[in-house]
Order: sequence, then C-alpha cells, then structure tokens
Amino acid sequence: MTEGETGEAWTLSLCLCVLWFIFFFDWPGVPAPYDAPMSPDSAAAFIRAHTAPAAPPACPEVRLWMATAATPLWEATEAFLDRNNVPPPYWAFCWAGGQALTRYLLDHPELSAGKRVLDFAAGCGASAMAAALNGAATVEAAEIDPVAIAAIALNADLNGVVVGAVAGDIVGCANRWDVVVAGDVCYERPMTEHIWPWLKRLAAEGATVLMADPGRAYLPKHGLLEVARMTVATSLDLEDRSEREVVVYRIVG
Repeated sequence: MTEGETGEAWTLSLCLCVLWFIFFFDWPGVPAPYDAPMSPDSAAAFIRAHTAPAAPPACPEVRLWMATAATPLWEATEAFLDRNNVPPPYWAFCWAGGQALTRYLLDHPELSAGKRVLDFAAGCGASAMAAALNGAATVEAAEIDPVAIAAIALNADLNGVVVGAVAGDIVGCANRWDVVVAGDVCYERPMTEHIWPWLKRLAAEGATVLMADPGRAYLPKHGLLEVARMTVATSLDLEDRSEREVVVYRIVG
C-alpha cells in the first residue's frame, strides 16, 4: 500500500470510530445504545431517534433515513467502543460509492426494469430503492447488520417500494439474480478476498455484476470494465475530502 493509500485507510478508520461514538453514546432522551440481539421494532425506533429522512446529493429521487449534519461529533475512544461492542452504523449514510451506483441505476432504468436484482452489502439500501423505483421484478438487499436490515425496511416504506431485506452473509449462495450491485465494498483486504471470487462467479454464470468504487486501496486490478465515472459530493465527517470521483465497473472476467 502506498503512503497515500495508508493515509486514506487511516482516515476512513478514524471516521468510522467517530461514527461509532455518535450513534452509541448514551444520549439523554433517546433510546439506549443497541447491543445484539435487537428486535425489529427496537431497531426501527433506534433509527428514527438518530436519523431523519433526507436525499443523497447525487440521487435526490431516493429518500433515506440518514444521519444529518446536526448530529454532534465527539472524539471516540477505544475503551468506549470495546465496552459497547457494536458495529459501525454504515447504514446511516449513503457513501460515495453507493451514491454513484444509485445514480447509475436511475440513469439507466433498463438495467433493472423487470429484472431480479440484488443490492449486496447494501448498507442503507439506496441502490435497492433505485432498482425498485425502476420497476425491477424483485429486489433483495443483503446485509449482515440487523440494524441495517431494519433501516432497509424503513427506507423501502419511505420510497413506497417493496425490497426484501436478506439478513446474514450470503457470499457463496447460488445465483438467483439477473443483476447484482455492490457499492464501495473494497475498503479492506479481508472483505475483498471474501467477496471477489463469488462476485466473479455470479458474473460468469450470467448475472450483470456492477461495482462502484471511489478509489479504495483493495479494489481488484483486473476483471473490471469501467462503464461510468462521476464526481460525488461527500461529507468531511465520512471522508478526507468534500467530493470523490467514483468509477462504476462491470465485472467481465
């Protein structure tokens, strides 16, 4: 990894630590921090207490329950994170890769209309919402975080669409989709090594597999065809800059 990539990875890790603290500090007047297992109703209440409906800059057609700029930022400490044993709230933000992928789907409705679509590692499920709005036959959004599963359900209600939220690690599952989309999933080496062989297999079996990446260090160097490139506004609370260039790829081999 180059010096620049190391700095970017450190910045992203620090941002995630801060996000951890934002969402799981015991703030007066809001539901207590969650600790798995959490019921769907409790998760939904937690999301509503910590987020508000908003539209990502690159895809205003989609509305999501997201953290707002009014959320206070505090310095996270390792002891606090360890004590609460909670995952970072990826689901509370529409990251640059997710925004670009959602924009691409909205601009090319023929890719998902009438198709069986999977939004993999969906986070807030923005791309799933876009596929559903485009008239996909079925849409699934897969996530390992149970709170993200609740967020996807709330976001589907917010957009008036039907999205099936799939809980758990589905890597290795047999292909049942025409289109698979994954936004900003190559931010760590173990993640890339885990998902890449499966995504390649889905593509080899006939699925259209799209990935959107904002320049993460562990994006594979081969087997990707660029299909779009765009600049996406992002928050300094999440990234080390106010905008990122994101490339949308199709897996080709």
